[in-house]
Amino acid sequence: MNNHSTSSSDSTSRSDELWMEEALRVAQRALDAGEVPVGAIVVRAGKIVGRGWNRNLTDVDPTAHAEILALREAGARVGNHRLGDCELFATIEPCAMCAGALVHARLKRLVYGADDPKAGAIHSLMQVLNQPSLNHRMEVRAGVLAGRCAELLQSFFRLRREEKSGEQSSVVSPRSSATDE
Repeated sequence: MNNHSTSSSDSTSRSDELWMEEALRVAQRALDAGEVPVGAIVVRAGKIVGRGWNRNLTDVDPTAHAEILALREAGARVGNHRLGDCELFATIEPCAMCAGALVHARLKRLVYGADDPKAGAIHSLMQVLNQPSLNHRMEVRAGVLAGRCAELLQSFFRLRREEKSGEQSSVVSPRSSATDE
């Protein structure tokens, strides 16, 4: 391996980690709002053109996942529903809905943090991206800052379970549906 490819690979790794740090900051906004803490950003030519965090409860919208909201903002900013020169950074492996949206947006690249064994549609539960019958392929990099991404989610759900076990009444909190994702 020559020095150039090593340097380029190291540079990409560092860059991916910096963008994932931003996705984690965005996920914190979801956490602050009582939502499942998932964050996503869309990057084009080294600039953020879209940000999204889970807002299912806030927006009363089952499609208000971080990735979808980031794609919507990016499309509006770029002025095109096709985002072929963009990359999406998400703190968790996208679900089937979000993975399908990535294909329709024609993203160049997906980078995500933690795997999602219950709903992940990149490789954990199913493989929506890069199917031979689809007319679009994208590069995928998994596991960027995976430990930090996973810990954010695990601590959220741990707190939720503790809150639930501490409830004395049978009344269901409106926030309990956040665990359905």
